[in-house]
Amino acid sequence: MYLNGVRIFSSRLAAAPTHFVRSITVNSTAVEVEEGTAHLKSWKEIPGPSSLPLLGSLHHFIPGGMFYNLDSTDFARKLYQDYGPIVKVDGMIGMDKLIFLYDAESVSQVLRGENWMPVRSGFPSLEYYRKYYNKSKDHEEKPTGLLTEHLQPWKEFRSAVNPVMLQPKTIKLYTTAIDQVAQDMIARMRSSRNENNMLRGNFDVEMNLWALESIAVVALGTRLNCLDPTLSDDSPAKRLIQCVHDFFSVSEDLDFNPSIWKYIATPKFKKAMKLYEEHENLSKYFIQKAMKELKANKGKSSDEKGVLEKLMDINEQYAYVMAGDMLFAGVDTAAYTMTATLYLLATNPEKQQKLREEVLSQSEKRPYLKACIKEAMRVMPVVPGNIRKTTKEYNILGYHIPKNMEMIFSHQEMSVMEQYYPRPKEYIPERWVADKDDPLYHGNAHPFAQSPFGFGVRMCIGRRIAELEVETFLGRIVENFNVEWFGPPPKVVQTALNYFKGPFNFIFKDI
Repeated sequence: MYLNGVRIFSSRLAAAPTHFVRSITVNSTAVEVEEGTAHLKSWKEIPGPSSLPLLGSLHHFIPGGMFYNLDSTDFARKLYQDYGPIVKVDGMIGMDKLIFLYDAESVSQVLRGENWMPVRSGFPSLEYYRKYYNKSKDHEEKPTGLLTEHLQPWKEFRSAVNPVMLQPKTIKLYTTAIDQVAQDMIARMRSSRNENNMLRGNFDVEMNLWALESIAVVALGTRLNCLDPTLSDDSPAKRLIQCVHDFFSVSEDLDFNPSIWKYIATPKFKKAMKLYEEHENLSKYFIQKAMKELKANKGKSSDEKGVLEKLMDINEQYAYVMAGDMLFAGVDTAAYTMTATLYLLATNPEKQQKLREEVLSQSEKRPYLKACIKEAMRVMPVVPGNIRKTTKEYNILGYHIPKNMEMIFSHQEMSVMEQYYPRPKEYIPERWVADKDDPLYHGNAHPFAQSPFGFGVRMCIGRRIAELEVETFLGRIVENFNVEWFGPPPKVVQTALNYFKGPFNFIFKDI
């Protein structure tokens, strides 16, 4: 079964590291290249590290190689510095060839040029689990979700859930509940501080508890009680958090680094399958509990129904899969964004004070609050980049790019380039509220220099939920605490997502 699955399974690679761009004047008009390609260079001529038969570029990553011991950010920086705005990295064991783009206009050409079913490769080990490994236990054909579906199955699933997930009226139903979670988290933070006003628990775990409690309110329509101080480490909630964190760690090894799991069931592959199964079972535990509550409390009007109820009205299986993916994708991402924003505000106290004044004014609109979060996502994004597998041919920077090429868009690095943003490495929320004649005005930057939620039909379906959660919690924090930071900056570890590595030197002083 395993080998048969591998033969059908198209190997894919999601985001790898990203980096700096040089200013370059090249005709890079995106076209569907069907004729007149003679003047273009072949994609095989794209500059990049040398390659060996069978091994590809693997020799550069072993002891003595030029990329050995480089972290992801340094690897990406060296790629750009050595090869320029477009780089080819030949595939290694179990990995496809990759083309890295560090030019915003070129990125826009591919993203705008893709059709209504763009292919965003990623997490092939999870895709294998959901489509093949798990199917061996349950032969019924079922949708596997937006993370692992492509083409027509993806389009059908997305079309079904879009009206619910992207409807502002539905998301607004959760405003009060999400604010209650934020206030409960504030109370937890206040009571768990030590004599130096630092949180006693692990800060990253605390943020994950808040994020899971918040997303569960939307995904399940109920509270999980993650903020209960008596919650044990082996509770389903904490186990779910650990599962999500472990997922991104193991997928880094299986999906983004050389691995033979697509040919041989390695120990790490077996570990991953057990991990994915545990996450599925934990999600199932919470979802079934929520569904029972909903069925016992029927009778709401259509306008009062929440996300899970509306999805169940459309398709119960879709509701189950979507709720599970929300519990998976909405925890570490929200926690990281919250931590990044707090760190940048703590190290820019004048910005924090300006935000506090806006929040305390009780104004219904909070443009500076939104600006503080947008700027944090630009300076310290949670996702290193985006990826597409081309569904047509392109002329990019003078090279003929054929179909089915994996392209990595280095948004994390482009978002801090001087050619796109003035004073790019500074945290300046004002650029998002500045007038159009202000040199800082964000609209002067190329719109594809950053992309925190993706683009087009594959834009993050949970965007509205994530924005509501982070805006609500950040507002409650700055009205209750003055946030400070001491010591060196936190280290960012880059995997499929970015993570902060402690220590977390936050101080929360009462206002």
